[in-house]
Amino acid sequence: MAITESIVNFATNFMQHAGYFGLASMMAAESMILPVPSEAVMPFAGFLIATHTFSWIGVIVFSTLGSIVGSLISYWIGSAGGRPLVERWGKYVLVSKHDLDLTDSFFARRGGWAIFICRFIPVVRHVISIPAGVAKMKLKKFVLTTVLGAVIWNTFLAWVGFKLGE
Repeated sequence: MAITESIVNFATNFMQHAGYFGLASMMAAESMILPVPSEAVMPFAGFLIATHTFSWIGVIVFSTLGSIVGSLISYWIGSAGGRPLVERWGKYVLVSKHDLDLTDSFFARRGGWAIFICRFIPVVRHVISIPAGVAKMKLKKFVLTTVLGAVIWNTFLAWVGFKLGE
């Protein structure tokens, strides 16, 4: 069994047994660097809506809560330790202090749009919260754009699973 298949099987089994808590947990993991694809979690949640195991409001609320919790953890990691870590070790992965200054400037100008748009891009959505934390993006703007992007993305994927479940 491939690693992706194992992750998907774990995620769907966990959700089936843990209910909305399982959904929120999987989406929190997805919003961090953990390899849990929302493309597997949310369509399965939509399928559970089609089978009357989950409700639309429950799926939207709990998947969004999970997304924001995971994103806030990543934001905090970037905020608490990211800049000193990168300043000390970044040169080994070709990241300079100048790069950090550019990141700060970018998030000050366009951070909201970046967070919102990145919620729709596979892989990028898993890590975008870390540079937002490193850049000390305003938390209110970070949370708002994360919630908006997560609600749209999660609802779309749940809808796909719901249609497949019909």
